[in-house]
Amino acid sequence: MELQLQHLSKQYKAAYAVKDVSASLAPGVHGLLGANGAGKTTLMRMICGVLKPSSGGIYLNGHNIKELGERYYANLGYMPQDFGFYPDFTGREFLMYMAAVKGIDEKAAKRRTEKLLYMVNLTEAADKKVKSYSGGMKQRLGIAQAELNDPAILILDEPTAGLDPKERIRFRNIISDFAKEKVVILSTHIVSDVSYIADTILMMKQGKFILHEPMTSVTDSIRGRVWELFTDEKTAEKYGGHFSVVNLHHEENSVRLRIISEAPPAQDAYMVEPSLEDLFLYHFSEETSRKDQP
Repeated sequence: MELQLQHLSKQYKAAYAVKDVSASLAPGVHGLLGANGAGKTTLMRMICGVLKPSSGGIYLNGHNIKELGERYYANLGYMPQDFGFYPDFTGREFLMYMAAVKGIDEKAAKRRTEKLLYMVNLTEAADKKVKSYSGGMKQRLGIAQAELNDPAILILDEPTAGLDPKERIRFRNIISDFAKEKVVILSTHIVSDVSYIADTILMMKQGKFILHEPMTSVTDSIRGRVWELFTDEKTAEKYGGHFSVVNLHHEENSVRLRIISEAPPAQDAYMVEPSLEDLFLYHFSEETSRKDQP
């Protein structure tokens, strides 16, 4: 199975939210990374048919999704960033309702609902009203509804946002279980979540893909550019004005800096292995620093 994006664009008047994006996605988890406004959600909404592209096309196994119509959407599962629930439904009632909306017959819907409630660890809470659920429970219910039709393509927009570390780990494990033989596109701001489960990384900036690499080699482009060193607090401030500091950690009477630089930032700096977070900050440090300014 292959999902193909061919010269996909979405234009609003003179501005492009997504511009000339192309990629071929095989089964596995594809981590979609980018700063706010990079075009991630617009791209996912086009893949899900919520938005119509201004130009270009989306193909499943070589067939345009416009021609496939319902045959395509029957193979699609989508969990949007702001997923709406009916608060007075129980978890079980909500999944049965969504199964009916998706056209799943009642007998199959009951079997699938019970299986998914178990998989996302909501069996004991299945008959409680959704309005009583925690944020993590609602997120798990959200992915369960996206999986009701056992889709070949699963789109998850910020599924771990607002979850505590324990819930995020549980959610990552659920996604890994679901990812077998599916194309999973996972958008998130939490880089560590992607680094644990993604097979490939797609990085967007200003509506375009700037990177599409396997997870095993994605950081190769900044290998030899990530350094650490120990210094005093006053000198650390000076480094912050001249280099891209991706991490600062106070340790007893010194400060450990992690810096991205083409050359060693100091004589006593030592080279370290790059991480996905280093790569993200390498490409987006200017945008994230602007966002943090008052």
